[in-house]
Amino acid sequence: MKEFQFWAVLSAAFAGITAVLAKKGVESVPPNLAVAVRVVVVCAFAIAIAIATKQTKVGAIESRAWMFLVLSGIATGLSWLCYFRALSLGPVAAVAPIDKLSFVIAIVLGLVFLHERLTWQLGVGASLIVAGVLVTLIPGS
Repeated sequence: MKEFQFWAVLSAAFAGITAVLAKKGVESVPPNLAVAVRVVVVCAFAIAIAIATKQTKVGAIESRAWMFLVLSGIATGLSWLCYFRALSLGPVAAVAPIDKLSFVIAIVLGLVFLHERLTWQLGVGASLIVAGVLVTLIPGS
């Protein structure tokens, strides 16, 4: 396993855990307040990790990188607000698969804006994800 794959698997595992914990959290807390609490915790945790790893040279970040990081942060915030709202309204087993369409959206955006290459494996994988999401949306009997 390549190093990036190891970290991606951990990311997926923590994202899955996050979905269940978030669903429990929004049972008794309004979704926007839940996001605010989550953001404070994530910020504190991220700052602590940056300090612990001595990655604190904020002044060295170029303006172009700032722009993309800020836009990414805004997109993350909007994603979390929508995700928590969805979790407050529906079951995690229905919300999480739809959220994973982000993989397909990321592939398309990577093709268009980053000029990444579409392989047959990516195409098949993205199609299977879309099919899987559609299957999870079929009402149970």
